Amino acid sequence: MRRREMFGLMAAGLALATPTANADVTPVGAQAARSILRPPRIQVGDTIGLMIPSSANWNPDEIDILLESLAALGLKGKLGRHVNDRYGYLAGRDEDRAADLNALFLDPEVKAIHCIRGGWGAARLLPLLDFEAIARHPKALIGYSDITALLLSLHAKTGLVTFHGPNAASEWNATNVSWLQRVLWQGEQASFENPRDAGVLLAPVRHRTRILRPGKAQGKLLGGNLTVLTALLGTPYLPDFSGAILFLEDIDEAPYRVDRMLVQLKLAGVLGQLKGFVWGNCTRCGPGEGFGSLTIPDVLADHIVPLGIPAYSGAMFGHISEQFTLPVGVKVELDASLGRLRMLEPAVV
Repeated sequence: MRRREMFGLMAAGLALATPTANADVTPVGAQAARSILRPPRIQVGDTIGLMIPSSANWNPDEIDILLESLAALGLKGKLGRHVNDRYGYLAGRDEDRAADLNALFLDPEVKAIHCIRGGWGAARLLPLLDFEAIARHPKALIGYSDITALLLSLHAKTGLVTFHGPNAASEWNATNVSWLQRVLWQGEQASFENPRDAGVLLAPVRHRTRILRPGKAQGKLLGGNLTVLTALLGTPYLPDFSGAILFLEDIDEAPYRVDRMLVQLKLAGVLGQLKGFVWGNCTRCGPGEGFGSLTIPDVLADHIVPLGIPAYSGAMFGHISEQFTLPVGVKVELDASLGRLRMLEPAVV
């Protein structure tokens, strides 16, 4: 079964189990707002815990490159016990992957945790995580895509600030390293704004942003992968979206599926609670060859523009080689006219 089919079945089941008659006025977010819990910053010499909560790794070179990249930054990597396990398409059985994550949070040698890869499977771990122990031992958790399930649930259950950034097996290029260091090492209250360098061309082509609705807004930054976030609706693992700035990205989703998921967020009452919205990149999400297909810009115009809130698209996060490290759970200011997110408080201590 393909990933989108699994998520579709989950979302359909949740929709049947969740009352929707007053969804447009009922606040969504099973968890009430908690006090923010900032993890300690990363320092040279620290040990970084490495685990796989989702799909299995088949290429041992990825692990070698990861460990060498950390060493080049003056860090040490510590692998979870089950990193090399495989159970079908998963990186081992649920209880073993969850045990790795719980153990890394409790390990005094480990100062932060970087998820190696995404895929599918992180949501299966949520009932097995020791959120009370995690709250007593706050550490930075970093990743994106399927890791969205962990980023949002840890913040919802503990107030912990988590980090939507490159997975550990992603490319360790200068841009990715710079954002990780600025946010997680230096504790900078960063402004996230795409570069506008045209290079040898007459106008910038890469990393372009587009204003959906101009204006400024402030709120807690929440979001991640659209498919994963939508599949968590109706569960106790989503934070409160009231007054939030929502950011979303995805990959390999046809416009009609993005349309369907945004409709679900709207009917569940999520979109109506927002103060601002940022769309990143939807990689390989073109209209295809079907007759009369909407495009992603069409779908955003249908569902986001009518909200009347500041919004823009094209921000530098998602399934792309160069991306921001966005702190989930901190207060930010969105300036849609400039295509900018600005942190109003630090993410680490």
